Amino acid sequence: MTYAIESTPLWRPNPDTVGDTRMAQFMQAMGHGDYAATWQWSIEQPADFWSSIWDFCGAIGEKFADAADEKSREILVDREKMPGARWFPQTRVNFAENLLAHPGASGSDDAALVFWGEDKVKRRWSRAELTREVARFQQCLLAAGVEPGDRVAGYLPNLPETLAAMLAATALGAIWSSASPDFGVQGVLDRFGQIEPKVLICVDGYWYNGKPVDCLAKNAEVVAQMPSLVKTVVVPYLAPQPDLSGMANAVLWTDLAATAAPVAYRRVAFEHPLFIMFSSGTTGVPKCIVHCHGGVLLQHLKEHQLHADVRPGDRLFYFTTCGWMMWNWLVSGLASGATLLLYDGSPFAARGKVLFDLAEAEKMTHFGTSAKFIDAAAKLGLTPGKTHDLAALRALFSTGSPLSPEGFDWVYREIKEDILLASISGGTDIVSCFVLGNPVLPVYRGEIQCRGLGMAVEVFDDNGRPVRSEKGELVCTVPFPSMPVGFWNDPDGKKYRAAYFERFDNIWCHGDFAELTAHDGIIIYGRSDATLNPGGVRIGTAEIYRQVEQLPEVVESLVIGQDWPPGKNDDVRVVLFVKLAEGLALDQALSERIKKQIKDNTTPRHVPAKVVQVQDIPRTKSGKIVELAVRNVVHAQPVKNVEALANPEALDYFRDREELRD
Repeated sequence: MTYAIESTPLWRPNPDTVGDTRMAQFMQAMGHGDYAATWQWSIEQPADFWSSIWDFCGAIGEKFADAADEKSREILVDREKMPGARWFPQTRVNFAENLLAHPGASGSDDAALVFWGEDKVKRRWSRAELTREVARFQQCLLAAGVEPGDRVAGYLPNLPETLAAMLAATALGAIWSSASPDFGVQGVLDRFGQIEPKVLICVDGYWYNGKPVDCLAKNAEVVAQMPSLVKTVVVPYLAPQPDLSGMANAVLWTDLAATAAPVAYRRVAFEHPLFIMFSSGTTGVPKCIVHCHGGVLLQHLKEHQLHADVRPGDRLFYFTTCGWMMWNWLVSGLASGATLLLYDGSPFAARGKVLFDLAEAEKMTHFGTSAKFIDAAAKLGLTPGKTHDLAALRALFSTGSPLSPEGFDWVYREIKEDILLASISGGTDIVSCFVLGNPVLPVYRGEIQCRGLGMAVEVFDDNGRPVRSEKGELVCTVPFPSMPVGFWNDPDGKKYRAAYFERFDNIWCHGDFAELTAHDGIIIYGRSDATLNPGGVRIGTAEIYRQVEQLPEVVESLVIGQDWPPGKNDDVRVVLFVKLAEGLALDQALSERIKKQIKDNTTPRHVPAKVVQVQDIPRTKSGKIVELAVRNVVHAQPVKNVEALANPEALDYFRDREELRD
């Protein structure tokens, strides 16, 4: 089943102002009349394109520091190798320098960030104040002997100090890695234990849904089990003087020495490691994905300035924890002159309105969230366009899972008619997007607007042939700078190649089940490894979720394919689990209504053989539902890493269900 392709857009760019967008200015500067021509040039001439991004977006560094003369300058070496292509081999650059050196809207003392910790804490740092905090922590790192290539880990909420710590470490050429404090001890050790950090930054606790959550005992366990640590720094958040006696070599952030020393920037090679990101880890120990200074910088400059139209003085927000790549994406906004709006806590604090309170109070221009938040806000009956002044808001981003067409409708009906709704999709794997928004293109219901500049995205059928208006595998056929430089502890690159390049030779296969539309947009139907296959017909899970979650009785759902008959692996049957509104119980009538809703709007093959009520749906820390973990539980197979889940106890609702025995 394919979504109906709409002929009339929900939104078009204003012809009077579209020429002021950075994308329009870039296309004009490059001599291309429309986006399609610009995209085609960007993938056919990748060296010229990415060199132009460096210049147009104002990257700071030495582009050809190691070139003997103009004739010997290189941008892309071994273009035909994927993996194996090398970008900007003569460049010297530092990611943190690009974020801190940008003057912002009106000079060095304009706002770098505004922080809200639910409705408990509000703080503001100017760019000068942020730089001072970076300098203070950098002196601590130097005293601990941190050198280029050493790892510095943050076990932290989305605090201003988290940003300062990342900048201090990466300015020195150290590698930053982070996890949110809701991870349990084993979840943290599964991640940081692999990369052996020299310094850990953690927090005494945090607020969630109005309640304080103490972290000191967890911190002490983590520190005790990581022998690589030389120093631990604790940020006081719940209390000004938390007890650090249970942690070796620990000091409070507030007790770091004041320093007059300026921030030191060590310019490094383009491919020098910057971040270690972690896969979700729900099918085993998380993969440690290594990203580089130059690749992340250029990709984020392109996405912020061109695709998101972020300009100096804009107020950029994304609801994210420090364990999700959207935090890394958000904070790069400093390099384009934006003020960062940071939030930590429940997105439904203040009766579900806290994020829109932040948007109104801080004149937010760009609002980033998840498709699940949009779905939940719609079910709560929120009408932020009526209850809040959102005059400054120009763009809304959605990611984490496919945004349904009904989600598009709600945004334009209840938030704002004149807004760029940018559904975006990429991943931790590239710490950026393959497909995303565009301020010069229309928005069609249910579609991601376009393939990113420089991203040679296609949809392949099972035979590796590009198709349009058909479902298939989302791939990328040309190298790009934000490809990982590799996986940690994978010296021969075997794990890296197995993750992305085994399906199609010399082609990045991302693992999304997708469709390239007639508008040159993209629809994501779900993860390929969670795709259902009853009777040999591939069905994306998002197609079922879209229908089921329109019913007011259904809060959330999860669908899997159950091997049937058991043990024979001849076929699968579709099994749908539903979490219902409080006080409701699944009966025959509701089950039939659910099946009818699916059948009437999809095909008979989409209709579940079984509909089963559960009390909760298991999710990762970033809010993504975990179909594969549930499938393992249903088939009595082990779930290898429950520490990756925000609510691992929810898996118990799926074990040994009587309804699935016949």
